Amino acid sequence: MDTFLYFFYLAEYVALFIWGITLANKYGWLSASNVLLLVIFGLIVDNTLLALGRYIGTGHFLESISYARFWGHALFTPTLVLFAWDSLKKADIAWAQRKLAKYISYVLVIALICFELFTETIGLKLEADWKYGVLSYTSSEPTSGPPIMVLIISLVLIISGFLIWRKQKWIWYLLGTVIMTIGSAVPLPIKSDAYMNGFELILLISLLATKHFQDHEGQRQKTEF
Repeated sequence: MDTFLYFFYLAEYVALFIWGITLANKYGWLSASNVLLLVIFGLIVDNTLLALGRYIGTGHFLESISYARFWGHALFTPTLVLFAWDSLKKADIAWAQRKLAKYISYVLVIALICFELFTETIGLKLEADWKYGVLSYTSSEPTSGPPIMVLIISLVLIISGFLIWRKQKWIWYLLGTVIMTIGSAVPLPIKSDAYMNGFELILLISLLATKHFQDHEGQRQKTEF
Protein backbone atom coordinates (compact mmCIF):
# COMPACT_ATOMS: atom_id res chain seq x y z
CA MET A 1 0.00 0.00 0.00
CA ASP A 2 2.79 2.44 0.91
CA THR A 3 4.57 1.85 -2.38
CA PHE A 4 1.37 2.70 -4.25
CA LEU A 5 0.97 5.89 -2.20
CA TYR A 6 4.53 7.00 -2.98
CA PHE A 7 3.90 6.49 -6.70
CA PHE A 8 0.68 8.50 -6.31
CA TYR A 9 2.51 11.32 -4.52
CA LEU A 10 5.19 11.28 -7.21
CA ALA A 11 2.60 11.74 -9.95
CA GLU A 12 0.97 14.57 -8.01
CA TYR A 13 4.27 16.37 -7.46
CA VAL A 14 5.18 16.08 -11.14
CA ALA A 15 1.81 17.68 -11.94
CA LEU A 16 2.47 20.43 -9.37
CA PHE A 17 5.93 21.01 -10.83
CA ILE A 18 4.45 21.47 -14.29
CA TRP A 19 1.81 23.82 -12.86
CA GLY A 20 4.54 25.79 -11.10
CA ILE A 21 6.54 26.17 -14.31
CA THR A 22 3.37 27.29 -16.10
CA LEU A 23 2.74 29.96 -13.45
CA ALA A 24 6.36 31.13 -13.60
CA ASN A 25 6.18 31.44 -17.38
CA LYS A 26 2.92 33.38 -17.14
CA TYR A 27 3.67 35.70 -14.22
CA GLY A 28 7.47 35.90 -14.25
CA TRP A 29 10.47 33.94 -13.04
CA LEU A 30 11.87 36.66 -10.78
CA SER A 31 9.24 36.19 -8.06
CA ALA A 32 10.61 34.71 -4.84
CA SER A 33 7.52 32.50 -4.69
CA ASN A 34 9.08 30.37 -7.43
CA VAL A 35 11.20 28.73 -4.74
CA LEU A 36 8.26 26.34 -4.54
CA LEU A 37 9.73 24.67 -7.63
CA LEU A 38 12.86 23.80 -5.64
CA VAL A 39 10.81 22.35 -2.80
CA ILE A 40 8.62 20.36 -5.18
CA PHE A 41 11.69 19.08 -7.04
CA GLY A 42 13.12 17.85 -3.73
CA LEU A 43 9.86 16.04 -2.98
CA ILE A 44 9.88 14.47 -6.44
CA VAL A 45 13.31 13.03 -5.69
CA ASP A 46 12.20 11.93 -2.23
CA ASN A 47 9.08 10.10 -3.37
CA THR A 48 10.82 8.60 -6.42
CA LEU A 49 13.41 6.92 -4.23
CA LEU A 50 10.80 5.73 -1.75
CA ALA A 51 8.60 4.34 -4.51
CA LEU A 52 11.42 2.59 -6.38
CA GLY A 53 13.52 1.46 -3.41
CA ARG A 54 12.15 -2.07 -3.25
CA TYR A 55 12.75 -2.51 -6.98
CA ILE A 56 16.31 -1.17 -6.87
CA GLY A 57 17.18 -3.35 -3.87
CA THR A 58 19.68 -2.96 -1.07
CA GLY A 59 23.21 -2.03 -1.96
CA HIS A 60 25.67 0.79 -2.52
CA PHE A 61 23.73 2.34 -5.41
CA LEU A 62 20.48 2.92 -3.52
CA GLU A 63 22.39 4.00 -0.43
CA SER A 64 24.42 6.55 -2.42
CA ILE A 65 21.49 8.16 -4.22
CA SER A 66 19.42 8.18 -1.02
CA TYR A 67 21.64 10.96 0.35
CA ALA A 68 19.92 13.23 -2.20
CA ARG A 69 16.73 12.98 -0.12
CA PHE A 70 18.40 14.48 2.92
CA TRP A 71 20.46 17.08 1.08
CA GLY A 72 17.37 18.21 -0.82
CA HIS A 73 15.46 18.57 2.43
CA ALA A 74 18.26 20.62 4.00
CA LEU A 75 18.86 22.89 1.00
CA PHE A 76 15.37 23.40 -0.40
CA THR A 77 12.87 23.29 2.49
CA PRO A 78 14.19 26.45 4.24
CA THR A 79 13.44 28.48 1.10
CA LEU A 80 9.77 28.32 2.10
CA VAL A 81 10.63 31.30 4.30
CA LEU A 82 11.14 33.30 1.09
CA PHE A 83 7.74 32.16 -0.15
CA ALA A 84 6.19 33.37 3.10
CA TRP A 85 7.85 36.78 2.83
CA ASP A 86 6.91 37.14 -0.85
CA SER A 87 3.28 36.22 -0.15
CA LEU A 88 3.08 38.93 2.51
CA LYS A 89 4.67 41.42 0.14
CA LYS A 90 2.12 40.58 -2.56
CA ALA A 91 -0.66 41.05 -0.02
CA ASP A 92 0.58 44.62 0.61
CA ILE A 93 1.49 43.95 4.24
CA ALA A 94 3.28 47.19 5.10
CA TRP A 95 6.32 45.86 6.97
CA ALA A 96 6.91 43.15 4.35
CA GLN A 97 7.57 45.87 1.77
CA ARG A 98 10.67 47.06 3.61
CA LYS A 99 14.12 45.92 2.57
CA LEU A 100 14.81 44.88 6.16
CA ALA A 101 12.07 42.21 5.93
CA LYS A 102 13.68 40.90 2.76
CA TYR A 103 17.16 40.79 4.33
CA ILE A 104 15.85 39.07 7.45
CA SER A 105 14.12 36.44 5.30
CA TYR A 106 17.29 35.64 3.37
CA VAL A 107 19.38 35.52 6.54
CA LEU A 108 16.87 33.16 8.17
CA VAL A 109 16.94 30.88 5.11
CA ILE A 110 20.74 30.73 5.16
CA ALA A 111 20.75 30.14 8.93
CA LEU A 112 18.23 27.29 8.67
CA ILE A 113 20.15 25.66 5.82
CA CYS A 114 23.41 25.83 7.78
CA PHE A 115 21.73 24.52 10.91
CA GLU A 116 20.22 21.55 9.09
CA LEU A 117 23.44 20.78 7.24
CA PHE A 118 25.69 20.83 10.30
CA THR A 119 23.30 19.12 12.72
CA GLU A 120 21.62 16.53 10.50
CA THR A 121 23.10 16.17 7.01
CA ILE A 122 26.89 16.44 6.97
CA GLY A 123 28.37 13.21 8.28
CA LEU A 124 25.03 11.42 7.97
CA LYS A 125 25.26 7.60 8.00
CA LEU A 126 22.50 5.60 6.37
CA GLU A 127 21.25 2.07 6.83
CA ALA A 128 18.69 -0.03 4.97
CA ASP A 129 15.20 -0.03 6.44
CA TRP A 130 12.29 -2.21 5.34
CA LYS A 131 8.93 -0.93 6.54
CA TYR A 132 5.42 -1.55 5.24
CA GLY A 133 6.82 -3.03 2.04
CA VAL A 134 9.06 -0.03 1.31
CA LEU A 135 12.85 -0.18 1.20
CA SER A 136 14.61 3.05 2.07
CA TYR A 137 17.90 4.19 3.53
CA THR A 138 17.43 6.18 6.72
CA SER A 139 19.70 7.63 9.37
CA SER A 140 21.47 4.98 11.41
CA GLU A 141 21.37 7.27 14.46
CA PRO A 142 18.24 7.84 16.56
CA THR A 143 16.48 11.19 16.34
CA SER A 144 18.16 13.61 18.73
CA GLY A 145 15.17 15.87 19.26
CA PRO A 146 12.33 17.76 17.57
CA PRO A 147 12.95 18.93 13.98
CA ILE A 148 13.90 22.52 14.80
CA MET A 149 14.14 23.64 11.17
CA VAL A 150 10.70 22.25 10.30
CA LEU A 151 9.14 23.76 13.44
CA ILE A 152 10.48 27.23 12.62
CA ILE A 153 9.31 27.04 9.01
CA SER A 154 5.88 25.81 10.11
CA LEU A 155 5.58 28.76 12.50
CA VAL A 156 6.57 31.21 9.76
CA LEU A 157 4.03 29.70 7.36
CA ILE A 158 1.23 29.68 9.94
CA ILE A 159 1.80 33.34 10.82
CA SER A 160 2.01 34.44 7.19
CA GLY A 161 -1.00 32.26 6.28
CA PHE A 162 -3.01 33.91 9.05
CA LEU A 163 -2.06 37.39 7.84
CA ILE A 164 -2.95 36.49 4.25
CA TRP A 165 -6.33 35.24 5.45
CA ARG A 166 -6.98 38.49 7.32
CA LYS A 167 -5.74 40.70 4.51
CA GLN A 168 -6.96 38.92 1.36
CA LYS A 169 -9.67 36.62 2.76
CA TRP A 170 -7.77 33.62 1.36
CA ILE A 171 -8.05 30.77 3.86
CA TRP A 172 -6.34 27.95 1.94
CA TYR A 173 -2.76 28.99 2.75
CA LEU A 174 -3.44 28.90 6.48
CA LEU A 175 -5.60 25.80 6.28
CA GLY A 176 -3.01 23.81 4.33
CA THR A 177 -0.27 24.77 6.79
CA VAL A 178 -2.36 23.92 9.85
CA ILE A 179 -3.36 20.53 8.39
CA MET A 180 0.27 19.71 7.64
CA THR A 181 1.44 20.78 11.10
CA ILE A 182 -1.24 18.89 13.02
CA GLY A 183 -1.01 15.85 10.76
CA SER A 184 2.74 15.61 11.23
CA ALA A 185 2.56 16.11 15.00
CA VAL A 186 -0.32 13.80 15.88
CA PRO A 187 0.33 10.09 15.17
CA LEU A 188 -2.58 8.17 13.70
CA PRO A 189 -3.29 4.47 14.35
CA ILE A 190 -2.49 3.56 10.75
CA LYS A 191 -0.03 0.87 9.69
CA SER A 192 1.70 3.13 7.21
CA ASP A 193 4.45 5.71 7.01
CA ALA A 194 3.39 7.00 3.62
CA TYR A 195 0.28 8.77 4.91
CA MET A 196 2.56 11.35 6.56
CA ASN A 197 3.75 12.46 3.11
CA GLY A 198 0.16 13.18 2.22
CA PHE A 199 0.17 16.14 4.60
CA GLU A 200 3.19 17.57 2.78
CA LEU A 201 1.28 17.22 -0.49
CA ILE A 202 -1.68 19.12 0.97
CA LEU A 203 0.69 21.89 2.06
CA LEU A 204 2.34 22.23 -1.35
CA ILE A 205 -1.03 22.28 -3.12
CA SER A 206 -2.22 25.07 -0.81
CA LEU A 207 0.99 27.07 -1.31
CA LEU A 208 0.96 26.76 -5.09
CA ALA A 209 -2.73 27.65 -5.14
CA THR A 210 -1.87 30.72 -3.04
CA LYS A 211 0.80 31.73 -5.55
CA HIS A 212 -1.71 31.36 -8.38
CA PHE A 213 -4.31 33.40 -6.49
CA GLN A 214 -1.93 36.22 -5.60
CA ASP A 215 -0.29 36.41 -9.01
CA HIS A 216 -3.68 36.46 -10.72
CA GLU A 217 -4.96 39.15 -8.36
CA GLY A 218 -1.82 41.21 -8.89
CA GLN A 219 -2.17 41.03 -12.65
CA ARG A 220 -5.88 41.88 -12.46
CA GLN A 221 -5.20 44.96 -10.35
CA LYS A 222 -2.52 46.15 -12.78
CA THR A 223 -4.97 45.72 -15.67
CA GLU A 224 -7.62 47.74 -13.86
CA PHE A 225 -5.20 50.62 -13.32
